[in-house]
Amino acid sequence: MSEIPFREFSRRSFLQGLVGVGALVATGGAARSAPSETRNGVRSSAEPGIGEGRQPWYRRTYRWGQTNLAEIDAQRFDIVWWRGYWKRTAVQGVVVNAGGIVAYYPTEVPFHRRARFLGERDLFGEIVHAAHEDGLAVFARMDSNRADETFYRAHPDWFAHDADGQPYKSTDLYIACVNSPYYDEHIPAILREVAMRYHPDGFTDNNWNGPMRHQPCFCPHCQRKFRARAGSDVPRRADWNDPVYREWIGWNYERRLEIWDAFNRITRSAGGSDCIWVGMMAGSQNWQARVFRDDREIYRRAELIMLDHQRRSDNEGFQSNAETGRRLHCVGGWDKVIPESMATYQAAEHNLRLAAKPSAEVRLWAEEAFAGGIQPWWHHVGSDQQDRRVFEVPLSLWPWHRDSEVFLVNRRPVASVGLVWSQRNMNFFGRDDAGTLVDDPWNGFTQALVRSRIPYVPVHVDDVERVADELGLRLLILPNLGAMSEEQIAGVRRFVEKGGALFATGASSLCDLTGTPRRDFGLADVVGVHLPEGHYLRDERRRLAAARDWSQTYLRVSPELRGGIDGPRSGNEPGPATSDRHPVLHGLEKTDIVGFGGALEPIVVDPGASVPLTFVPPVPNMPVESVWMPTPTTEIPALVLRENGAGARIAYLAADLDRRFARDFLPDHGALLANIVCWALGDELPLVVTGPGLIDCQLYEQGGRFILHLVNLTNPAAWRSPANELIPTGPFRIEIRGQSIHGASGARSLVTGKELKPLEAGAGRAAWQLDSILDHEVVVVR
Repeated sequence: MSEIPFREFSRRSFLQGLVGVGALVATGGAARSAPSETRNGVRSSAEPGIGEGRQPWYRRTYRWGQTNLAEIDAQRFDIVWWRGYWKRTAVQGVVVNAGGIVAYYPTEVPFHRRARFLGERDLFGEIVHAAHEDGLAVFARMDSNRADETFYRAHPDWFAHDADGQPYKSTDLYIACVNSPYYDEHIPAILREVAMRYHPDGFTDNNWNGPMRHQPCFCPHCQRKFRARAGSDVPRRADWNDPVYREWIGWNYERRLEIWDAFNRITRSAGGSDCIWVGMMAGSQNWQARVFRDDREIYRRAELIMLDHQRRSDNEGFQSNAETGRRLHCVGGWDKVIPESMATYQAAEHNLRLAAKPSAEVRLWAEEAFAGGIQPWWHHVGSDQQDRRVFEVPLSLWPWHRDSEVFLVNRRPVASVGLVWSQRNMNFFGRDDAGTLVDDPWNGFTQALVRSRIPYVPVHVDDVERVADELGLRLLILPNLGAMSEEQIAGVRRFVEKGGALFATGASSLCDLTGTPRRDFGLADVVGVHLPEGHYLRDERRRLAAARDWSQTYLRVSPELRGGIDGPRSGNEPGPATSDRHPVLHGLEKTDIVGFGGALEPIVVDPGASVPLTFVPPVPNMPVESVWMPTPTTEIPALVLRENGAGARIAYLAADLDRRFARDFLPDHGALLANIVCWALGDELPLVVTGPGLIDCQLYEQGGRFILHLVNLTNPAAWRSPANELIPTGPFRIEIRGQSIHGASGARSLVTGKELKPLEAGAGRAAWQLDSILDHEVVVVR
């Protein structure tokens, strides 16, 4: 750690002083300078400014803004006012509507309809010119998958049709087919026209994927191309066990990648080597699967990621935003810029696009984004905002991001746990019920880890060995990761053979990449558990029914872990000392049972394993006179623990507590998940934060210093949006562990500018006190 001591000086001086410490973000940390060259009288934001080195614009443009134009804005857009707002919110780039559904400039492309009130005005051109004069980068926004009836009547075969020949529509617009000249000729013509006439820095597209998975297209282009590919017609129904349907799924993914690459070639050819095309991406793995966007392949090839992830869902919470950022970075690179569209209007199940979202909701969503390495992008719908509260958060939080940006980019997480995901698993194991089979187990784990303040990173199953080596991961969690290839299984096995710990749940490794069950778990030799013939996990329908259903079932602490008592005793009696209980049962000393709700069937456990929990079959729920346990004990394992020859700790959780915790929020379920993680790690965590409340903790290392994000989610609206107040909580004890913490000279808040009180400093650990958190804190440790 640096030996440079902290001094008592202003917050701004403090930030400026820290920016000069080493070459930690060589070119990305400085605020955007005025561009150095002009194009047609407009300064080119694609060229580096003074002190920015030779980094292209998309690697140093962090803060964005977007006034999503309505057609009437052609009459009312006040460029002078918005230029002032750009400056006050410290944006470095703006997203400006160009074309697609409608054009905001005098287009010459046939059937590219001009905005209704545009007349002879070139609104797009005016905004681009003003932005470039102000030294801002410009993304020309497209919306490239729908058109009006006039276009459809002229070229009906360019649009997607169902099996009966009827066109797919969204509102009153027709959805274009990705295999038609709409994508091969029409959109490329618009891209070339805009690039050559206006020289935007790049293009981004709001809705570029075309029809969704539930909208198979039977137009002549799709029929011809798929028949040439597969030798069969486009399948008329979704049957995941049909090889032709699975081929159709893969074909659709490949076509979206082809579009991504083709549009980039077009914009770079017409607008210059740095004129990139970036389709907007969603934060939801489930949604990305339904629109055929290949997360891993796209994030690896994208120069910049435009994340259209505007709000939380109640069952995931604010913390899902930080998780999304870490997941994207772990695939695309920790130095990649990821602006996120953050709705300042009331975005929920029912949108009120002209009314302000409460400031607390906007702030917490944005601050979780910062904790995940995501950059801010304010988003207003329309240029005439009659609810002026939409401006409050960008006017305060974006300038804070400018002042702190050097600490918010180009850093790597400090974590011991990798939570493993796969989009292929979402498709071929989750199939049409991915929310139940994939999302719920994932969300249960993320919520348990956040509540327990255990740092983790989402890791793609193809990257487990690379990421484990890069970040020093000590534990992999497979949350019902049912579909795995032989090579993916081998990668996990090699991780364990090197001493890494493993925590697998449910059907993890049971199926191949098509979702077809194997004879046994692919990792059976690692987890020490085997499925007998006829087990419900082997049957798709029974597996789904068990995941959906609820019954009054329980888990029982195994007899050998209840102090050696066999046979019945009164549950009212306190029982023997609990010191004999396994560490995974910490906090459950006063109970011999845990509420469950799911179903289990017998499995075969290898010798030498420990079974701390067993299954108690259904108990009658009504009438109350019948509520007792007909079968109070069984030998059906719910949790199996073992250690291998390399000393690695391995857990297999047959009971779907991950899924149940996501649904039911029972504290015992979350505690058990966290306890198993801590046991597998040997309680060696890089970060320990103690204090009250629900706090999301994300730790990073950057150029010889640590950066800790603490987001205060202690709020009555934590699980139901919108939040309308911030509730301070504290104090907290922050302890960072590891050899690299040795010699830390201080810790200071980027939010308050105050130095934290030191509590402890020793070999491999240092601790400080943080008195209170209102909404978030970012602590720099040097």
